Amino acid sequence: MSNEHDILLQELVKLLEGGGAHATLKDALDGIPADKRGVKPHNLPYSIWQLAEHIRIAQWDMLEFSKDGSHQSPNWPDDYWPKEAEPADDAAWNKTVEQINTDRAAFIELLKSGDIYTKIPHGSGQSILREALQIADHNAYHTAEIVLLRRLLGIWK
Repeated sequence: MSNEHDILLQELVKLLEGGGAHATLKDALDGIPADKRGVKPHNLPYSIWQLAEHIRIAQWDMLEFSKDGSHQSPNWPDDYWPKEAEPADDAAWNKTVEQINTDRAAFIELLKSGDIYTKIPHGSGQSILREALQIADHNAYHTAEIVLLRRLLGIWK
């Protein structure tokens, strides 16, 4: 592979992992008191839990779409957002955070393993590069919302 391609891969990994000029998703989700995960402050339509679970579902869907032609995406938008405002328990919260991290790592491995420019055969023009950018953009957008909710709840550093 060319040096430029390697540089692009390194930058995409940085983008997917977050950070740089902004808080990472790990930072945004770390240390949230259990009693604040389901709060919808100031009449906002979602809680931190709903945002985290939405990130998990959307990222999982993009990962599975990228690698499996038989993958069936959830119905948009209903199946991408949890109905309940808070997780059932700490185990549900921890499972969501763990899957976000596991799926991101799996996508990064996929990104590093092949041609990121070729159209995905079962898609409608998407490539692994496009999916990487979409995951990074989507996660960054909702990470910012989580930070904002934490600020409104008085639980951000």
